[in-house]
Amino acid sequence: MEKVIFNKDGGWHGTFHSLPSDDYLDDTKWIVAEMPENEQFDPTYLYAPVDGIAVKGELAPVPDTTEFDAYIAAHAYEDLRKDAYPTIADQLDDLYHNGIDGWKATIKAVKDAHPKP
Repeated sequence: MEKVIFNKDGGWHGTFHSLPSDDYLDDTKWIVAEMPENEQFDPTYLYAPVDGIAVKGELAPVPDTTEFDAYIAAHAYEDLRKDAYPTIADQLDDLYHNGIDGWKATIKAVKDAHPKP
């Protein structure tokens, strides 16, 4: 039967089919509750330990990811550029065969294809 482990303050810690270590038997640090029979833990809900049973509560709040999403969007060009640049060996070969102006044109093409926002 699936077990849900809570921090002593009642916050969710993890779910396991068996306790990962005997440390979780320390009831001064952890509260171990079992999922009701025929139920599986659903991470989209909050749970609370009640008399050794993990009781499903309301939907868990969805974190605001606006700032994170904006950061990812602002820096996505970095990975695209990194993947698009020729290898160092190819860049050195480009310098040798096409000079600095040829190399600059190659690098500018990558930068133009993946501009900074």
